[in-house]
Amino acid sequence: MPAASLFSRRCPIIGCVHLPPLPGAPLYDGDIERVYETAFAEAKILAGAGIDGLIVENFHDTPFYPDSVPAETVAALSVIARQIAKAFNIPLGVNVLRNDAHAAVAIAVAAGAAFVRINIHMGAVVSEQGLILGKSHETLRLRAALKSRALIFADIGVKHAAPLVDRGLATDAIDAQQRGLADALIVSGTRTGQATDPGAIEAVKSASSLPVYIGSGITADNLPDYAGKIDGAIVGSYFKQDGKAANPVDPARVAALMAAARKLA
Repeated sequence: MPAASLFSRRCPIIGCVHLPPLPGAPLYDGDIERVYETAFAEAKILAGAGIDGLIVENFHDTPFYPDSVPAETVAALSVIARQIAKAFNIPLGVNVLRNDAHAAVAIAVAAGAAFVRINIHMGAVVSEQGLILGKSHETLRLRAALKSRALIFADIGVKHAAPLVDRGLATDAIDAQQRGLADALIVSGTRTGQATDPGAIEAVKSASSLPVYIGSGITADNLPDYAGKIDGAIVGSYFKQDGKAANPVDPARVAALMAAARKLA
């Protein structure tokens, strides 16, 4: 299925389910039931407001592993993703931070998720986890081996990182499509919640025929400014109380942004 056919809305909004610290993470408090209940409650708020898709992330497992996460993280993510996939009839994505594409694909198969987000699909970046290398060659072969239909949403110029060698967003976008076989591309600001440079969106859009999603900085007020420039948006911190990623989801903020999205439909 092409990524453009995954959602019914012209400019779909994908809401992030930022999971509390999972077992094994330094900030995990030992209460797995609270993790499950929080994830389900926030997904329910987003789905109830008419969100077009959800993406489950181990957002609070800081500091992140640069690539492979341990078995306990995969286990918890799989249970949560499956619970959400069964409860809400909307496309679900999986993002295993910082960059475990192997685990994301495996979880997507087990949970019945529609797509995975891969922060570094190709190339190499320098991040707070050190040097991270893209492993598209492994990801695509694993997806084929597992007979998975999960689409690959690949970041271009991923946030919280800088390219080891800056080849330009356009070149990275072309390679992600033609050589990395990505299904959709994501462009973000430099950090969580920061606005995305319209010039970066234009550079990626001009180089690739894939759908391009904005990955940070969307609000109810600025969404109309991006109309016609993006194919969708992934929203996390704006949906939280006071717009801070560490806070719970604020239903009023979700409702406000989805009202703005419906005006663009």
